[in-house]
Amino acid sequence: MIDVLYFAWVRERIGVPREKLDTQAATVMDLIAELKAREERYAWAFGDLASLRVALDQELSSFDAPLAGVREVAFFPPMTGG
Repeated sequence: MIDVLYFAWVRERIGVPREKLDTQAATVMDLIAELKAREERYAWAFGDLASLRVALDQELSSFDAPLAGVREVAFFPPMTGG
């Protein structure tokens, strides 16, 4: 079981801030593929990966990162500073 968190416009498109998923995904990309296949709202949210970032257990990561041992995956848009 893995906690998946959605922030900013990702959360708005999917409609929930977080969910617990039972997944067999080996990588973040595999998880995204599973999510996109669930419903159109997920396909819409994950349609442009260039505008998304991912963190695994609160550490910035890449989409090809393995999920073995990961408890939390967070998806969010790139942050801008000021």
